[in-house]
Amino acid sequence: MIRVQEDDFDVGAELERLSAEAKGSGALSCFVGLVRDFSGGEAVSAMTLEHYPGMTERQLGKIEAEARERWPLDAVLIVHRYGRLEPGERIVLVATASAHRKAAIDASSFLIDWLKTKAPFWKLEETPEGDRWVDADPEDTAAEERWIAREGKCGHG
Repeated sequence: MIRVQEDDFDVGAELERLSAEAKGSGALSCFVGLVRDFSGGEAVSAMTLEHYPGMTERQLGKIEAEARERWPLDAVLIVHRYGRLEPGERIVLVATASAHRKAAIDASSFLIDWLKTKAPFWKLEETPEGDRWVDADPEDTAAEERWIAREGKCGHG
């Protein structure tokens, strides 16, 4: 399930729904991303996330399909927010369910790494020095390259 929304989400309720969808799974793994109050060594008072409706959901669907090709997943949930968010607010929830923990954990990690580099979201940070667009993070690019190198070598146990 994929949702792109402005409103906040309830992590517990979302995981409860995913668990109900994935009855019989042996593992559920999740990641929740939050807005930080700093970036690049500077204070951040808020972040505005922009996206193109329709295009964003299609790209997230492709990212989910890639994870399902690599791991035996019973269920996948991606909830990504847009709009103006302040430090401590939730940005994203990624959760996976599988028969085994390794597949659930690896797929969840893959999904968040792939979202950071392949999802069409643009981030504008508000700082004391003024607003600035967020550039690609070299660490995110390196994580993407590691997953590309592992393509076809993912365990299913």
